[in-house]
Amino acid sequence: MIRPAQMDDFDFIYALYMHPSINPFLLYEFMSADSFKPIFEALLADEVLYIFSVSDERQNTPAGMFKLIQLKHRTSHIAYLGGVAIDPTFAGKGLGQTMMQEIISLGASKNLKRIELSTSVHNLRAAALYEKCGFEREGILRNYTYLKHEDRYLDEILMSYIF
Repeated sequence: MIRPAQMDDFDFIYALYMHPSINPFLLYEFMSADSFKPIFEALLADEVLYIFSVSDERQNTPAGMFKLIQLKHRTSHIAYLGGVAIDPTFAGKGLGQTMMQEIISLGASKNLKRIELSTSVHNLRAAALYEKCGFEREGILRNYTYLKHEDRYLDEILMSYIF
């Protein structure tokens, strides 16, 4: 199940963004919760941050997150998909594919014609997942992401899903 993120999701979102195995593949450097709070509040205000939940007997438990940012004007038929992550405690259970299928359905409900994303050339599992879900490689974005804490640049694979 996908739903818009809420203020109560701060701890979950912050933990995912700052998780050592997830952070190198996302947009923000490691930072304190206080430093991340204004970023989180801006994402909520822009209504681009979503939670992916799984159901158990009593509740929906957050298991993943993503940003879906619809572009404007002549590119309003496109959305950028970023910040895609599954909580490591749920890894290996097929939830990434389920979340991607729900993201594609969300895009269809918004009448999108294209969803685009980029992923590190080193993030082979993510690239394979995206391809399995129908995304196609379009090229390499050279020196696209700068990891300040490692003082190095990463190339990214540009991918898209066409409806």
